[in-house]
Amino acid sequence: MIRKLRIKFVMTAFLSVLAVLVVLVGGINVSNYAHVVNDSDKVLGILADNDGSFPDRMMHEGGEFAQPIPPDARRVERIDSPELAFETRFFSVRYDSDGNVINTDVERVSAVSDDLAAELSGRALSGNASLGFIGDYRYIITGSGEGGKLVIFCDRGASLANFRSFRNISLVLSFFSLLILGVIIYFVSGKAVKPVAEANEKQKRFISDAGHEIKTPLAIIRADADVLGMEIGEDNEWLSDMVRQTERLTELTNDLITLSKMEEGGSTLVMEDTDLSKLVSDAADSALKAPVLLQKIDYSEDIEEGVRIVCDRKSVYELMSILLDNAVKYCPPEGKIGLSLRSSGKRAVISVTNDTEDNMDDEAISHVFDRFYRTDSSRNSESGGFGIGLSVAKAVAEAHHGQISAQASGDKKITFTAVL
Repeated sequence: MIRKLRIKFVMTAFLSVLAVLVVLVGGINVSNYAHVVNDSDKVLGILADNDGSFPDRMMHEGGEFAQPIPPDARRVERIDSPELAFETRFFSVRYDSDGNVINTDVERVSAVSDDLAAELSGRALSGNASLGFIGDYRYIITGSGEGGKLVIFCDRGASLANFRSFRNISLVLSFFSLLILGVIIYFVSGKAVKPVAEANEKQKRFISDAGHEIKTPLAIIRADADVLGMEIGEDNEWLSDMVRQTERLTELTNDLITLSKMEEGGSTLVMEDTDLSKLVSDAADSALKAPVLLQKIDYSEDIEEGVRIVCDRKSVYELMSILLDNAVKYCPPEGKIGLSLRSSGKRAVISVTNDTEDNMDDEAISHVFDRFYRTDSSRNSESGGFGIGLSVAKAVAEAHHGQISAQASGDKKITFTAVL
């Protein structure tokens, strides 16, 4: 249990850090990319407003622009710089109303020929967007002349290269930061769960010590009751009740000790090759033969022959007895109980289904494996058991690296499935 708690602590802390990094690094990179796109669109807006070129003599003279940039295109940083026209690499292709190329302007870019410019503009026109990227070129499609079109491209390779460089560096640093934080979290988790581990160890020791201390007086009480029974007769009502309650306390004590050892791995399991089909069949015969007759239960079984697993026979037999006994306790008279066993790859799947008096809600199902939990709070000790049997069954399944689950259906049925 402590190991699982530590794993949960590590995973929770690690995923929390991962979520923060994803939001932080992702947000910064998305913001950077949006900044590149926004700058590109501002530049293209200036070019589109001036028919594919920058305003005439966009030079800095005496502290003022010879031809100011339109106010709606202005923004702080490089867009307001008089060097913008000299820094920007762009080209354009003009089309007439029939879709024919009538002019290409590639004077401000050296890597693009007239043919390549026409090809790129054709790809841009074939799409549905008036703004977009083709490679590292951002383009805009605007009107020109009498029904014609003007496609303007702006080279954003440098800005995109800076964006990609920052993105890659941030991802690499985030990865190594996660590794370092993962190691730190792992070692810190030991100290974080230490108080829980100590409390759990004390609880386990208390249950074990108290169990052994209680077993001695219970044995004495039972022995005295047997002697008293020989003197006054075993038919005495008070004596019979004392014997019955002594047996129940002994059973509870043994279950608590078994559960404590199972959960902490203190129980020694004798693992051996086992014919599970025969073991399940024997457990069913022992647990169900009398109840089927007395309560007129409709019992059916589907046990696959030849299912073998490596397990501890005693504990698996106890698991089967618990599941079958639980089915009998909560199955109404003339109800149905079904048992099935089948192989699934290297695992064996055991299912026990029984009718119930009422439909069980999800809240009840989520607690059926808790210690001392009863699915029907109105039931008392007269129904037998202490609400600890399913906890033992769960511990047995987990000790065999398996799992056990419960599922209720709306037709007053519940199914327990153990995978070993």
